[in-house]
Amino acid sequence: MEGPAGPRHPGRMRVDLLSMLTLAAALGSGLVAGVFFAFSSFVMNGLAGLPPAHGVAAMRSINVAAISRWFLSLFLGTAVACAWLAVSSLSRWHEPGAIYGLLGSVAYLVGAFVVTIAFNVPRNEALARQDASEAVQRWRRYVAEWTAWNHVRTLAAVVAAALLVLALFGGPCR
Repeated sequence: MEGPAGPRHPGRMRVDLLSMLTLAAALGSGLVAGVFFAFSSFVMNGLAGLPPAHGVAAMRSINVAAISRWFLSLFLGTAVACAWLAVSSLSRWHEPGAIYGLLGSVAYLVGAFVVTIAFNVPRNEALARQDASEAVQRWRRYVAEWTAWNHVRTLAAVVAAALLVLALFGGPCR
């Protein structure tokens, strides 16, 4: 059987631009999931165990450090790759794996990217604006709400990575 990139062989992945973009999006989703998982599994617990003033100071410092070239390239680059893949999946709907590419892309874009912008970033910005006493007073609530939304984006990024890997292979058990 011929595909756009040449002969297709059952059980073997095509290597073309779209496949490389899918691989990059899957790896990006997995790396972002790992960062988020670290926060859900131990970072926020560690910060919550500190005296509130110290936890607030540490989280403020983390929020500033997170706006780095490396993390933003990964986080935003994965979103761009997923947006491209979502559109591409619609035009390749008849091909094996297209549904997984679309679902994986949507999982990342909505569950990781939009949740971050809509829920985690506003909480970070509010924490940065609050004076020290107000931030300390609201610290426990911040930790609980921020961590709950972080769990959502962690799960979404893991699901996205898994679905994008399935897209590479044309679906499960192919």
